[in-house]
Amino acid sequence: MDGQQNDEPRRDRDGKTPPGRPRRFPLTRRSASHPDGGWRLGLRRFAVAVAILVVTLVGVLAGVVAGGNVGTDIGPFHARLSVSPTTDGGTTVNIPPLGSLLLDSHGGPTQLTVELGALEQSRVEALIDDPASLNRATQSAVDEVREGVMRLGLRTVGSAVLATLVLALLVFRDTRRAAWAGGLALLITAGSLGTAAATIRPQSIEEPRYEGLLVNAPAIVGDVRKIADDYTRYAEQLQRLIGNVTQLYTTVSALPVYEPDPGTTRVLHISDLHLNPSAWQIIRTVTEQFGIDVVIDTGDITDWGSEPEASYVGSISLLEKPYVYIRGNHDSGRTAAAVARQPNAVVLDNTTTTVAGLTIAGIGDPRFTPDKSTSPASGGLSQPTADELITTGEKLATTIRSSPRPVDIALVHDPAAAGPLSGACPLVLAGHTHDRQINTLPEVPGQQPTTLMVQGSTGGAGLRGLEGEEPTPLAMTVLYFDQEKRLQAYDDITVGGTGQAQVNLERTVIAPPPTTPLGATPTPTPTTTISPTPTPTPTR
Repeated sequence: MDGQQNDEPRRDRDGKTPPGRPRRFPLTRRSASHPDGGWRLGLRRFAVAVAILVVTLVGVLAGVVAGGNVGTDIGPFHARLSVSPTTDGGTTVNIPPLGSLLLDSHGGPTQLTVELGALEQSRVEALIDDPASLNRATQSAVDEVREGVMRLGLRTVGSAVLATLVLALLVFRDTRRAAWAGGLALLITAGSLGTAAATIRPQSIEEPRYEGLLVNAPAIVGDVRKIADDYTRYAEQLQRLIGNVTQLYTTVSALPVYEPDPGTTRVLHISDLHLNPSAWQIIRTVTEQFGIDVVIDTGDITDWGSEPEASYVGSISLLEKPYVYIRGNHDSGRTAAAVARQPNAVVLDNTTTTVAGLTIAGIGDPRFTPDKSTSPASGGLSQPTADELITTGEKLATTIRSSPRPVDIALVHDPAAAGPLSGACPLVLAGHTHDRQINTLPEVPGQQPTTLMVQGSTGGAGLRGLEGEEPTPLAMTVLYFDQEKRLQAYDDITVGGTGQAQVNLERTVIAPPPTTPLGATPTPTPTTTISPTPTPTPTR
């Protein structure tokens, strides 16, 4: 009787089945006890569990990729921390453009990546103004790193769980299964991060592995321990260097011997950066403070001309000024191509261009010698090399003389190639020797005199400049051209190298032609020295 009642569907008072209600067919004792029934039910539960696991893994991965990163300030630096799935843990410290340090810092399925950012000038200046703040920033660096890692962990867990919940609701449309997926995501993410924390190995910082350009570190920088000691001093003094360079523009007003008129074109001549990352900050500061119209680079922007070094030239676009470049003997064709890809750059190779009203001709160095030291050979040039350079200068001279517009500036990397340019143009800029010099090329009868200006190393000869007892200073020159595109004056800027915090500015005024015989030696005017003292004083 009871079985009949259970088999009958519910009816209303008239004995009819309510409309819209489906007729139910209950599971009979036979179907429940059927041999295939339990197997199918177990298979269905297993498939649901696998689906929840797959959705959870996908959600965790998406959440970690989307939210597993934070920015943090460490003293005057800005760094970005991120976490990513892996099989063997560890930490990667990216140091653009030199490469990466790989640390076996922890185990587990998570990898920590630290991307070192640029030094922020405004924050550095604030620290310089208050020495006590600088000391506090140094002491609090460890706490700032710890806080950044904690924020990264919490953000990663929250992002992974949230992404998993959203994905599970979209896939299953069932809150119970979504809750299971969210709980599983919390367990996986927290467990992975907990494993990393439990297996941390602080001593790993003493045994880093190198990747990228740092693979060649022993060959490039020499004695690693000595360089590391010097570079520690260099990093400490760099903070004051940047602040001091900022004062250069205001200091110029103390030199009344030359006041550029509104039509003056300002050119910044740099050379031989040799991958020094700190050079870009000073170049940017001088470009902004002096109102530079065009930057000229006479080569050796890299050391080896390799593909990874191409990322170093990316800072060219940050200058937001025309950048005219020729290849040095340490620069490859790939280096020149990387420079040419910058939106504000012009690469010259036996060609001419007109920028900021100046017509400039240039040619790359005929050699490619990345295996040599960045310092020029002390024994001088061999005869075949000298002939090759002279031939290069003759090619450029032919190009200049055939130019439809008079050339104002010629560019060569090695000054040994400048001889054939005498009389072809009024000014030749070069680099290579890492020694700033100015002289007049031997005059050709009946032709204009030509001045040769050789720049020092704007990169302090790169990291190798740290090897000597006396560090190589960073050198650059600001050239002032009048409306007729004649050189009127120039400022030689020298920034002290490692362990030094002094910036020198020496202005030289070119005597006007009506009162000075052609070929006369320029007369230098007062030198201004900017040092860590509160008030820089011009000396005469």
